[in-house]
Amino acid sequence: MCRPTVLDTTQTMRSFIFMAIMTFKGLFAAAQGTPYPGQPAGGPGGAEYSHRSLAFYDAATRADGYWLFEPADPRPDSADVVVFMHGYGAYNPTAYGKWIKHLVAKGNIVIYPRYQKNLLFPRADAFPANAAKGIRDALALLQTGDHVRPRTDKVAYIGHSYGGVITANLGVNWKKHHIPKPTAMLLCQPGSGPLKGARLGNYAGLDPDLNLVIIVGEDDYVVGHEFGQLVFKTAVNTANRNLVLQHRDTDGHRWVLATHSEPYCYDLDFDTGVRNYTTKRVFQTSRLNEVDFNCYWKLGDALIEFTRHGRYGDVAFGNTPRQRYLGQWANEKYMRPLEVFIPQKTTAAALETAGGGTEK
Repeated sequence: MCRPTVLDTTQTMRSFIFMAIMTFKGLFAAAQGTPYPGQPAGGPGGAEYSHRSLAFYDAATRADGYWLFEPADPRPDSADVVVFMHGYGAYNPTAYGKWIKHLVAKGNIVIYPRYQKNLLFPRADAFPANAAKGIRDALALLQTGDHVRPRTDKVAYIGHSYGGVITANLGVNWKKHHIPKPTAMLLCQPGSGPLKGARLGNYAGLDPDLNLVIIVGEDDYVVGHEFGQLVFKTAVNTANRNLVLQHRDTDGHRWVLATHSEPYCYDLDFDTGVRNYTTKRVFQTSRLNEVDFNCYWKLGDALIEFTRHGRYGDVAFGNTPRQRYLGQWANEKYMRPLEVFIPQKTTAAALETAGGGTEK
């Protein structure tokens, strides 16, 4: 059952499918030329947008539910799909709201599976199956009514934290779960902590033609670098893979950090009212800055564009200056660039020196 209504950010999740049409207020602010201070005007991560609003569907009451975001104004007949897998406990899409808006404004349908009911239930080994059901159900809904029809031949998967663990699992087991084959995969500070249920022993089962980028943060003390390194080192059949290390930096006046919270970019337009430990941490630590625009959003956009259209390969891969670029300070000095590892030039000793640390 669908009900169009004005978005109410204080209401709790419903037992039916809730739908709202949301205009991107301020997303095209003419005064600054880009939606957000510091965002590039164009290119991967930039403000070249083709849609001014989205349709927001809430079908996430159950642990295997989902949220769905479709581009509108103008509404396309069909669109490519991005599956966005949240971190542990982040089953309130407000946590990544600005990134979701960015992806939808670029013309993507975004599916945001829930995969867990709360912080205690279910066990982690059930997460991949729950997420897969959410994906299947969202795709089925998109084939009905006046929804934007999904194009599923080149689906991109993005996962943060435990969502990265689930995404990597589904990347190996997509046939088993009857979901679209991942053709592009961005793992953002992936890791499981003590909840090992969705982990695999190795990731040699990832498809050879998958385009894979893994990002870890220098100061990620929540999950560390261990899982990102594991995927990178064991996905031996996936030649087109890069591991990216994002460093902290300062110009003496302001900092860019490299913590586990960097992918968060909350937006209250997507607030479902859920408050738990993760949501509180999001509100305390979320920042929108160059690490979003020139790391996570940039590499995600470039990865998607390269996979679908063969563009921006030198931004997504290869340890190039465009890939490594993080931004400039007010004095025009360059921020500390991203550090990139590619398979043929990476050794275990180099990874340990740069990535350091074990999972915590």
